[in-house]
Amino acid sequence: MAVSDTIRVQIAAALAQAEASAAAIDPPTLAQPDLDAVDAYEIQLINIRRRLDVGAAIAGHKVGLASEAMQKMMNVDEPDYGHLLDDMQYIENTPIDRSKLCFPRVEVEVGFILGADLPGEGCTRDDVIAAIEWVVPSIELIDSRIRDWKITLADTIADNASSCGWILGEQRVALADIDTGNIDARLHRNGEVVAEGNSAAVLGHPLTAVSWLANKVSSFGVRLRAGDVILPGTATRAIDIDAGDHFVAEFDGLGSVTLDFE
Repeated sequence: MAVSDTIRVQIAAALAQAEASAAAIDPPTLAQPDLDAVDAYEIQLINIRRRLDVGAAIAGHKVGLASEAMQKMMNVDEPDYGHLLDDMQYIENTPIDRSKLCFPRVEVEVGFILGADLPGEGCTRDDVIAAIEWVVPSIELIDSRIRDWKITLADTIADNASSCGWILGEQRVALADIDTGNIDARLHRNGEVVAEGNSAAVLGHPLTAVSWLANKVSSFGVRLRAGDVILPGTATRAIDIDAGDHFVAEFDGLGSVTLDFE
Protein backbone atom coordinates (compact mmCIF):
# COMPACT_ATOMS: atom_id res chain seq x y z
CA MET A 1 0.00 0.00 0.00
CA ALA A 2 1.66 3.20 -1.17
CA VAL A 3 -0.74 5.61 0.55
CA SER A 4 -2.93 5.28 3.64
CA ASP A 5 -6.63 4.48 3.71
CA THR A 6 -7.24 8.02 4.96
CA ILE A 7 -5.53 9.51 1.92
CA ARG A 8 -7.49 7.20 -0.39
CA VAL A 9 -10.79 8.37 1.11
CA GLN A 10 -9.74 12.02 0.80
CA ILE A 11 -8.81 11.62 -2.87
CA ALA A 12 -12.06 9.78 -3.60
CA ALA A 13 -14.07 12.58 -1.99
CA ALA A 14 -12.22 15.25 -3.97
CA LEU A 15 -12.85 13.43 -7.25
CA ALA A 16 -16.53 12.92 -6.42
CA GLN A 17 -16.93 16.62 -5.65
CA ALA A 18 -15.12 17.57 -8.86
CA GLU A 19 -17.51 15.44 -10.89
CA ALA A 20 -20.60 16.80 -9.14
CA SER A 21 -19.53 20.42 -9.56
CA ALA A 22 -17.81 20.11 -12.97
CA ALA A 23 -14.85 21.85 -11.35
CA ALA A 24 -11.65 19.94 -12.06
CA ILE A 25 -8.90 19.40 -9.50
CA ASP A 26 -5.13 19.02 -9.63
CA PRO A 27 -3.81 15.48 -10.25
CA PRO A 28 -3.88 13.41 -7.04
CA THR A 29 -0.34 12.25 -7.82
CA LEU A 30 0.87 15.85 -7.59
CA ALA A 31 0.33 15.79 -3.82
CA GLN A 32 0.79 12.03 -3.48
CA PRO A 33 3.61 10.98 -5.85
CA ASP A 34 3.70 7.48 -4.32
CA LEU A 35 0.12 6.80 -5.41
CA ASP A 36 0.17 3.66 -7.55
CA ALA A 37 -2.34 1.76 -9.71
CA VAL A 38 -3.46 -0.46 -6.83
CA ASP A 39 -4.19 2.57 -4.64
CA ALA A 40 -5.94 4.19 -7.59
CA TYR A 41 -8.31 1.29 -8.22
CA GLU A 42 -9.16 1.15 -4.52
CA ILE A 43 -9.98 4.88 -4.74
CA GLN A 44 -12.15 4.20 -7.77
CA LEU A 45 -13.97 1.45 -5.87
CA ILE A 46 -14.68 3.81 -2.95
CA ASN A 47 -16.63 6.09 -5.29
CA ILE A 48 -18.29 3.21 -7.13
CA ARG A 49 -19.55 1.76 -3.83
CA ARG A 50 -20.79 5.19 -2.80
CA ARG A 51 -22.83 5.48 -5.98
CA LEU A 52 -24.18 1.95 -5.62
CA ASP A 53 -25.29 2.80 -2.08
CA VAL A 54 -27.50 5.61 -3.41
CA GLY A 55 -29.16 3.55 -6.11
CA ALA A 56 -26.87 3.12 -9.11
CA ALA A 57 -26.17 -0.35 -10.52
CA ILE A 58 -23.16 -1.75 -12.33
CA ALA A 59 -23.93 -1.99 -16.04
CA GLY A 60 -20.49 -3.04 -17.24
CA HIS A 61 -16.81 -2.23 -17.42
CA LYS A 62 -14.36 -0.43 -19.67
CA VAL A 63 -10.79 -0.52 -20.85
CA GLY A 64 -9.25 2.82 -21.69
CA LEU A 65 -6.00 3.91 -23.30
CA ALA A 66 -5.90 0.57 -25.11
CA SER A 67 -4.47 1.84 -28.39
CA GLU A 68 -1.09 3.34 -29.18
CA ALA A 69 -2.84 6.49 -30.37
CA MET A 70 -4.55 7.03 -27.02
CA GLN A 71 -1.49 6.11 -24.95
CA LYS A 72 0.56 8.67 -26.86
CA MET A 73 -2.21 11.25 -26.53
CA MET A 74 -2.31 10.78 -22.74
CA ASN A 75 1.41 10.07 -22.26
CA VAL A 76 0.91 6.70 -20.54
CA ASP A 77 2.26 3.26 -21.43
CA GLU A 78 -0.52 0.85 -20.45
CA PRO A 79 -4.34 0.74 -20.40
CA ASP A 80 -6.60 1.87 -17.59
CA TYR A 81 -9.87 0.31 -16.47
CA GLY A 82 -13.12 1.41 -14.89
CA HIS A 83 -16.79 0.81 -14.22
CA LEU A 84 -19.87 1.63 -16.29
CA LEU A 85 -22.93 2.39 -14.17
CA ASP A 86 -26.54 2.41 -15.32
CA ASP A 87 -26.87 6.10 -14.45
CA MET A 88 -24.00 6.84 -16.86
CA GLN A 89 -25.93 5.58 -19.90
CA TYR A 90 -27.01 8.15 -22.48
CA ILE A 91 -29.68 7.65 -25.10
CA GLU A 92 -29.49 8.55 -28.78
CA ASN A 93 -31.34 11.74 -29.77
CA THR A 94 -31.28 13.03 -26.17
CA PRO A 95 -28.82 15.97 -26.01
CA ILE A 96 -26.26 16.14 -23.19
CA ASP A 97 -25.63 19.39 -21.34
CA ARG A 98 -21.98 20.24 -22.07
CA SER A 99 -21.83 22.73 -19.20
CA LYS A 100 -22.17 19.94 -16.62
CA LEU A 101 -18.89 18.33 -17.73
CA CYS A 102 -15.25 19.29 -17.23
CA PHE A 103 -13.22 18.36 -20.33
CA PRO A 104 -15.38 15.86 -22.26
CA ARG A 105 -14.22 13.84 -25.25
CA VAL A 106 -15.80 11.23 -27.51
CA GLU A 107 -14.38 7.78 -28.22
CA VAL A 108 -15.54 5.29 -30.86
CA GLU A 109 -15.66 1.69 -29.59
CA VAL A 110 -16.71 -1.77 -30.74
CA GLY A 111 -18.76 -2.77 -27.69
CA PHE A 112 -19.76 -6.16 -26.34
CA ILE A 113 -22.64 -7.49 -24.26
CA LEU A 114 -21.87 -10.59 -22.22
CA GLY A 115 -24.29 -13.51 -22.20
CA ALA A 116 -22.37 -15.38 -19.51
CA ASP A 117 -20.02 -14.62 -16.62
CA LEU A 118 -16.31 -14.49 -17.35
CA PRO A 119 -13.74 -16.14 -15.10
CA GLY A 120 -11.37 -13.82 -13.31
CA GLU A 121 -7.74 -14.83 -13.06
CA GLY A 122 -6.76 -16.99 -16.02
CA CYS A 123 -9.48 -15.65 -18.32
CA THR A 124 -8.54 -16.42 -21.94
CA ARG A 125 -9.71 -15.17 -25.30
CA ASP A 126 -11.59 -18.47 -25.73
CA ASP A 127 -13.48 -17.70 -22.50
CA VAL A 128 -14.36 -14.30 -23.90
CA ILE A 129 -15.56 -15.74 -27.21
CA ALA A 130 -17.79 -18.21 -25.36
CA ALA A 131 -19.27 -15.49 -23.13
CA ILE A 132 -20.05 -12.69 -25.60
CA GLU A 133 -23.69 -12.56 -26.68
CA TRP A 134 -23.66 -9.46 -28.90
CA VAL A 135 -21.33 -7.05 -30.63
CA VAL A 136 -22.69 -3.49 -30.62
CA PRO A 137 -21.76 -0.05 -31.99
CA SER A 138 -20.89 2.22 -29.10
CA ILE A 139 -19.50 5.56 -28.04
CA GLU A 140 -17.84 6.24 -24.72
CA LEU A 141 -17.99 9.74 -23.36
CA ILE A 142 -14.86 10.38 -21.33
CA ASP A 143 -14.25 13.34 -19.05
CA SER A 144 -11.32 14.01 -16.76
CA ARG A 145 -12.11 15.48 -13.38
CA ILE A 146 -8.40 16.31 -13.33
CA ARG A 147 -7.48 19.72 -14.68
CA ASP A 148 -6.51 19.89 -18.38
CA TRP A 149 -6.14 16.10 -18.68
CA LYS A 150 -2.76 16.32 -16.91
CA ILE A 151 -2.90 12.70 -15.78
CA THR A 152 -0.70 9.77 -14.96
CA LEU A 153 -2.01 6.20 -15.11
CA ALA A 154 -2.79 6.29 -11.38
CA ASP A 155 -4.69 9.57 -11.73
CA THR A 156 -6.99 8.29 -14.44
CA ILE A 157 -7.66 4.93 -12.74
CA ALA A 158 -8.63 6.75 -9.53
CA ASP A 159 -10.97 8.89 -11.65
CA ASN A 160 -12.87 5.78 -12.86
CA ALA A 161 -10.64 5.62 -15.93
CA SER A 162 -11.89 9.10 -16.92
CA SER A 163 -15.25 7.57 -17.79
CA CYS A 164 -18.32 9.76 -17.92
CA GLY A 165 -20.95 7.99 -19.98
CA TRP A 166 -21.71 5.39 -22.61
CA ILE A 167 -24.20 4.99 -25.42
CA LEU A 168 -25.11 2.01 -27.57
CA GLY A 169 -26.54 1.95 -31.07
CA GLU A 170 -29.52 -0.25 -31.89
CA GLN A 171 -27.66 -2.85 -33.97
CA ARG A 172 -26.84 -6.25 -32.42
CA VAL A 173 -24.55 -8.67 -34.29
CA ALA A 174 -23.55 -12.14 -33.17
CA LEU A 175 -19.84 -12.56 -32.57
CA ALA A 176 -19.66 -15.39 -35.12
CA ASP A 177 -21.03 -13.08 -37.81
CA ILE A 178 -18.35 -10.36 -37.67
CA ASP A 179 -14.57 -10.19 -37.46
CA THR A 180 -14.21 -7.96 -34.43
CA GLY A 181 -10.47 -7.79 -34.97
CA ASN A 182 -10.87 -5.95 -38.27
CA ILE A 183 -13.67 -3.39 -38.11
CA ASP A 184 -13.10 0.00 -39.71
CA ALA A 185 -14.76 2.87 -37.86
CA ARG A 186 -15.25 6.57 -38.50
CA LEU A 187 -16.36 9.40 -36.26
CA HIS A 188 -18.25 12.32 -37.82
CA ARG A 189 -18.61 15.63 -35.99
CA ASN A 190 -21.19 17.96 -37.51
CA GLY A 191 -20.91 16.09 -40.82
CA GLU A 192 -17.10 16.03 -41.00
CA VAL A 193 -14.97 12.93 -40.45
CA VAL A 194 -12.69 13.76 -37.51
CA ALA A 195 -11.31 10.32 -36.61
CA GLU A 196 -10.82 6.98 -38.33
CA GLY A 197 -9.39 3.69 -37.14
CA ASN A 198 -9.53 -0.08 -37.11
CA SER A 199 -10.41 -2.27 -34.15
CA ALA A 200 -7.10 -4.13 -34.50
CA ALA A 201 -5.46 -1.12 -32.81
CA VAL A 202 -7.12 -2.08 -29.51
CA LEU A 203 -4.39 -4.23 -27.89
CA GLY A 204 -4.07 -6.03 -31.21
CA HIS A 205 -7.67 -7.30 -30.93
CA PRO A 206 -10.56 -6.05 -28.78
CA LEU A 207 -11.19 -9.57 -27.47
CA THR A 208 -7.69 -9.47 -26.01
CA ALA A 209 -8.66 -6.28 -24.19
CA VAL A 210 -11.65 -8.04 -22.62
CA SER A 211 -9.60 -10.99 -21.33
CA TRP A 212 -6.94 -8.56 -20.10
CA LEU A 213 -9.60 -6.64 -18.19
CA ALA A 214 -11.11 -9.75 -16.59
CA ASN A 215 -7.68 -10.78 -15.33
CA LYS A 216 -6.70 -7.28 -14.23
CA VAL A 217 -9.66 -6.61 -11.94
CA SER A 218 -10.00 -10.12 -10.51
CA SER A 219 -7.53 -9.43 -7.70
CA PHE A 220 -9.91 -6.74 -6.40
CA GLY A 221 -12.84 -9.16 -6.30
CA VAL A 222 -14.42 -7.65 -9.43
CA ARG A 223 -15.90 -9.99 -12.05
CA LEU A 224 -17.37 -9.39 -15.49
CA ARG A 225 -20.91 -10.76 -15.40
CA ALA A 226 -23.65 -11.84 -17.80
CA GLY A 227 -25.49 -8.78 -19.07
CA ASP A 228 -22.50 -6.48 -18.64
CA VAL A 229 -21.61 -4.01 -21.36
CA ILE A 230 -17.88 -4.15 -22.05
CA LEU A 231 -16.12 -1.29 -23.82
CA PRO A 232 -12.64 -2.54 -24.79
CA GLY A 233 -11.12 0.77 -25.86
CA THR A 234 -11.01 3.02 -28.90
CA ALA A 235 -8.91 2.53 -32.01
CA THR A 236 -8.65 6.28 -32.63
CA ARG A 237 -7.70 9.39 -30.73
CA ALA A 238 -10.40 10.94 -28.55
CA ILE A 239 -12.18 14.02 -29.89
CA ASP A 240 -12.97 17.16 -27.88
CA ILE A 241 -16.56 18.36 -27.58
CA ASP A 242 -18.22 21.76 -27.91
CA ALA A 243 -21.80 22.69 -27.09
CA GLY A 244 -24.02 22.01 -30.10
CA ASP A 245 -21.88 19.20 -31.52
CA HIS A 246 -23.54 16.27 -33.27
CA PHE A 247 -21.52 13.04 -33.49
CA VAL A 248 -22.12 9.92 -35.56
CA ALA A 249 -19.89 6.87 -35.16
CA GLU A 250 -20.04 4.41 -38.07
CA PHE A 251 -18.72 0.84 -37.95
CA ASP A 252 -18.38 -1.33 -41.06
CA GLY A 253 -20.71 -4.31 -40.72
CA LEU A 254 -21.98 -3.17 -37.35
CA GLY A 255 -24.07 -0.05 -37.80
CA SER A 256 -23.86 3.36 -36.16
CA VAL A 257 -24.55 5.34 -33.01
CA THR A 258 -25.15 9.06 -32.47
CA LEU A 259 -24.48 11.50 -29.65
CA ASP A 260 -25.56 15.13 -29.30
CA PHE A 261 -24.60 18.02 -27.02
CA GLU A 262 -26.29 21.27 -26.07
